[in-house]
Amino acid sequence: MSQKDQKEAFVSNLNGTSLGEISLGSALAPLCLMSRGLVLILYFLSGGVFPFPWMVHLLLDFTMLILPLVLSCTVLSEVLYLVILSLAAINVGMLFCIYHKRKHVALQPVQKLFKDFLETKLETNRIPFVTVFRVLVNVKTAISILAVDFAVFPRRYAKAETYGTGVMDFGVGAFVLSNSLVCPEARRKQAVGSKFSHVTKQLLAVWPLVVLGMARLIGVKATGYHEHVSEYGVHWNFFFTLAIVRVVASLLLSVFPVNKSWVLGLIIGGFYQMALEVTELKSFILHGSDRSGGFLSANREGVFSVIGYIAIYMTGVQVGLFIMEKRVLVKDWIKAIFCLLLTSLALMAALVVCQNVVEPVSRRMANLSFCIWTVSQSLYFLCCLTAADLLLVFAKVLSKCSVVSTSWNPSQDTPMQDGKPVTHQEGKMREKLDGFCLIQAVNRNQLLFFLLSNIMTGLTNVMVDTVNSSNLFSICVLVSYMFASSFIMYILHLKKIMVKFW
Repeated sequence: MSQKDQKEAFVSNLNGTSLGEISLGSALAPLCLMSRGLVLILYFLSGGVFPFPWMVHLLLDFTMLILPLVLSCTVLSEVLYLVILSLAAINVGMLFCIYHKRKHVALQPVQKLFKDFLETKLETNRIPFVTVFRVLVNVKTAISILAVDFAVFPRRYAKAETYGTGVMDFGVGAFVLSNSLVCPEARRKQAVGSKFSHVTKQLLAVWPLVVLGMARLIGVKATGYHEHVSEYGVHWNFFFTLAIVRVVASLLLSVFPVNKSWVLGLIIGGFYQMALEVTELKSFILHGSDRSGGFLSANREGVFSVIGYIAIYMTGVQVGLFIMEKRVLVKDWIKAIFCLLLTSLALMAALVVCQNVVEPVSRRMANLSFCIWTVSQSLYFLCCLTAADLLLVFAKVLSKCSVVSTSWNPSQDTPMQDGKPVTHQEGKMREKLDGFCLIQAVNRNQLLFFLLSNIMTGLTNVMVDTVNSSNLFSICVLVSYMFASSFIMYILHLKKIMVKFW
């Protein structure tokens, strides 16, 4: 068996993992974010001075935010629950330390402290957990697309062949949903000109994705790079999916009410599932052996799964509309968390019914079960990130410290500021710390980061026998790969360079 065939077989015929393990893993990144914020606050309370040199900020963010994600899906995957419990315990300990070190002239009773916290006003000009969600989905995708080719990456985390829920299966759906959260419609951005001109503008805006898709296709075919044909097809790839979803969704949202986009998503997902059940479509996608019958036969998985991804995108627009609603007080956001969590649980219940009555989750078809699972899991992940950020706000209120980047700050008229406006110097400090934040660095050039990850994955596979590599060597390669990608994004961020393809 050639190395190409060996690598293709290595990622084929897999069945995924349990829903519980994926939900458990979703708690890791929020805990890491919280740990990093609490460490910075404790440093501030101990008399530390900010900012650090830029390299220190880079290493701190990489070590506390990205390295745990690499290790948790490789050598620590079997003890993931212990990792999460340990991080949670450490965070609780740090919160207690901050509580006892807080800088107040007169210590308040705990009950009043929590009451004041619920009434704390937050900055309304940004919603940081949306940025964090989008960046983390991108980072986890970057880790997985290379890690999956190494034996140290558990096979259950890879994409399932036909039915199943792998970590990478969720990553694909979450990537689509993360784009919908910040689309112009979700941000209530009024289209300039006619609806036709708006759709035309969206059509022109996706040309970089089409070009990247063509470049990937040509590169794979020209180099004989290994490919899992049953994933998208012979010629199709995820770049084409992203482009088509964006254009079709914009067209639909120019006709249908944006505030009912979830209904449209449900209708699309429901009718698609009906077509799978009552026609030969499911058999054609899963069991058709002839890929020489034209473009559709060769790329049936990629073409038809677009319908499911459009349903996910439309639902994501509705989620974005809900999240972007103006909320000022902490208690308002706590209510929003409960709303999102209840929706996630309701969808999870619907998923159980759908899997038992209709069919299991299938990313390959992007069926109704896959759409429901993707939205439910994404809402749960958003809840975890929001809760972690609100706990950081609580720590900021206790410590009168606002040095944590990509996190909410209490607004200027909150008790944390003692009724005094934030000084120009403090504002400058926040801006400088954002300039040293790795999350902001990736967010500045998200598409470039995704493209760079794909290129480096390809180069690594060409140079390294990934399947037969030792665990230690595999970890070294993965860490080096993620650090190189992060470093490039960080340097561009320091130089305030945004690479746009349009």
